[in-house]
Amino acid sequence: MGRIVFSDVDGTLLNSQGEIAPRTLQAIRLLAEQDIPFVISSARGPTGIAPLLKTYGLKCPVIAFSGALILDEEGKVLFHRGMKKQQAGEILDFIRKKELDLAWGIYAFSQWVVKTRQDQRVDAEERNVRALATEGALEDIKGDTVHKILCMCNPEKLDEIEACLKTRFPQFSIAKSSSTLLEIMQSGITKAMAVETLCVLRQIPLENSIAFGDNYNDAEMLETAGKGFLMGNAPEKLKSRIPLHTEDCDHDGIYWALKRLEWI
Repeated sequence: MGRIVFSDVDGTLLNSQGEIAPRTLQAIRLLAEQDIPFVISSARGPTGIAPLLKTYGLKCPVIAFSGALILDEEGKVLFHRGMKKQQAGEILDFIRKKELDLAWGIYAFSQWVVKTRQDQRVDAEERNVRALATEGALEDIKGDTVHKILCMCNPEKLDEIEACLKTRFPQFSIAKSSSTLLEIMQSGITKAMAVETLCVLRQIPLENSIAFGDNYNDAEMLETAGKGFLMGNAPEKLKSRIPLHTEDCDHDGIYWALKRLEWI
């Protein structure tokens, strides 16, 4: 029976310099030699993941938008589920009327639309994912599917904005992916759901999966996988929820966990 590894990107696969450390990259290549898929599982969209794949010469399945889109090694769509444009419009109208202190981004497949790129919070996200947004509005999204709305917030406002949106839109999947980012997806969309979906598609037993993550939107994935490891740099509140821990992203947590399990 096959085995499979899932990894979040920011704060997990990437170190604090935004790079894959040599030892972690070695782990990915050692897995490939054994035909064990290494799956990138991120809140990012495909445009934010593509530069990473190119820089490090990686060819692997991708879970994007925290599970709303799954691509195979060739970039072919295996699964996707989003909200309707009308639903996205209701969320954006609420944000505007409540004057919530955030910059929004709308994502659909490879599209990323923001109101303005002049906002410092948008600039920070562009630099982080090494991709550029397009200025526009909901109407500029092609088709009728929106995979994610990203709320780029100031850290001191994040919890307040999260509570406000969860109260008004309980039917959507809303999760923090960093100290400044809040992800809004269609109901039922989580990295955990995507892990289960890909394991079924690849006919790999769930118990033969390992997952790595560092934040709240990774928690369900870590609890769903056969073994879920929380990075040492994760928030303290999560460390009491997730029992398995590994070194932080600056000290090759992925490599050492796989080494201790004798997967590499």
